[in-house]
Amino acid sequence: MAKLRITLVKSPIGYAKDQKDTVKSLGLGKMWRTVEKDDNPSIRGMVHKVRHLVRVEEVEEGND
Repeated sequence: MAKLRITLVKSPIGYAKDQKDTVKSLGLGKMWRTVEKDDNPSIRGMVHKVRHLVRVEEVEEGND
């Protein structure tokens, strides 16, 4: 299954509370922090909501 690498590149300060909450729900607390999440519709929806604050890369998992 593919994963998404999500990095917070812009501060949510000054944006709506629901966008701040979405950033926090993604596990991004500080600038330039990166998390990897499974690629599924709920995560895609959260990323879409805060797409102006994050950078997203698709990561293909290798077989170990």
